[in-house]
Amino acid sequence: MKKLFFVSALSLFSLSAFSQDAVNKAMVDQFRKDKEKSDKDMSDAKNSAKASFWMDRAKLYENIALQGSEVDSSAAKTALEAYKKVVELDLTKKGEPGKSAKEAQNILSGGEGSQLFNAFVKQGAEKYQAKNLNGALEMFTAAQEINQKDTLASLYGGIAAQQLEKKDIAKTQFEKYAANGGKDPSVFYGLAQLYRADNDFDKAIATLNKGLEMSPGNKDLKAEVVNILLASGKEDQAISELTALTTSDPNNAQNIVNLAILYDNTSAKMNQKIKELQGKLGAGSGKANSATTNLESEKGKIEVYDGEVKRISALIKKQPKNADLKRQLAEVNAKKKESVAAIAKLEGEVKASQEAAKGSDMASLEKELADLKAKQAEASNKAVENYKKVLSIDAANYDALYNLGVFYFNEAVQLKGEVDNMNMTEYQQRGKEVEGRVCGKFKKAKPYFEKAIQSKDEAEAKENLNTVNTVLEQFAGKGVACVEE
Repeated sequence: MKKLFFVSALSLFSLSAFSQDAVNKAMVDQFRKDKEKSDKDMSDAKNSAKASFWMDRAKLYENIALQGSEVDSSAAKTALEAYKKVVELDLTKKGEPGKSAKEAQNILSGGEGSQLFNAFVKQGAEKYQAKNLNGALEMFTAAQEINQKDTLASLYGGIAAQQLEKKDIAKTQFEKYAANGGKDPSVFYGLAQLYRADNDFDKAIATLNKGLEMSPGNKDLKAEVVNILLASGKEDQAISELTALTTSDPNNAQNIVNLAILYDNTSAKMNQKIKELQGKLGAGSGKANSATTNLESEKGKIEVYDGEVKRISALIKKQPKNADLKRQLAEVNAKKKESVAAIAKLEGEVKASQEAAKGSDMASLEKELADLKAKQAEASNKAVENYKKVLSIDAANYDALYNLGVFYFNEAVQLKGEVDNMNMTEYQQRGKEVEGRVCGKFKKAKPYFEKAIQSKDEAEAKENLNTVNTVLEQFAGKGVACVEE
């Protein structure tokens, strides 16, 4: 969008400010004759040694650039070199600049009455129109040497460089534009995009903020600050910026949708972290519990082996020559020895597991989990609140309708996971009750998908609605009553 703005601006500049329609054909013919004569006179050593010759040549080429570019599309460059030659040659006996040299220097530095800057900008615009972007960039850059405080040449130099994909040059040009007091928000937006493409998010945001100093109410710049904060992983700042936008413009449904999506995404990320923490807590206590269970099992074996040793030993006293009994006794003792070794190993594992659990600071993890669940619930509630706020402004807003449907759909899937993980005893105790709530969540999602499809015929909404309908039919077949919360 911003690039199109730049192109149209340059078109307007080149076609209106420097239109060639009014140029007199006779004047152009005269320029051509005067140019041929000046070019020829350059080969005359006597002429080329005079500052006056170079001054005439500079002014001729400057006028050609301003009024007859068809004679020489780069006449401004020739004028520039000729003015420099005047400064070089016109010296007094004391070695100081003469009258012509001072005049030429005034022109080269963009002094009062100088038209050389305009000559470069005009011919740069013409080269741009002819799609000679490199030539245009050269002209705009030269113009800036004449007037370093100008914003026009740096603006168009940045545009040309950007289209040539010379990003570093484009940045330099746009930075000059901004430094010299340029105010066009499109330039700040475009420059921020260049920094964003390089993942230089801090500079991108600083550029947008500078643009907002010039145009405090610009919605594009404000929205892009949020986008870049998101791209750089700074969701909290993005939420803060977007909340401010929704406060200043409470009827802007798109801003509110974006804020809701931000809260929605934040909730989803927190859900993932909650699962990870629950996994850590389960692993810490589970490993110790497993090792303790195995230890108790091995200790139980010792009691069995001791009983067998006592029984077999009593039989051997009665039958001292019975080889089979002696073999049985040897086997039991060997198994008891293995169990004793296993117990020693398991005791070490239990101790290590308990120490590991202490090292991971289970209490700290439990507190972190509780805090995270509270924040996740808050983000979740904010998401729903803002989606519904959008629908109060625009009841047919597809994004709000679809995302609310997805929100309740995901809640249903998450709750169904509880049922899937139940053992038979747990399911008999409360499985039907939880299934009723699962059914209620799917039922709650259904009208949002239906209204979303009415607003916009999208495949994603249709697919989700079909899934919801299938699930609800299955619950009905099982005799599960939907419970909406």
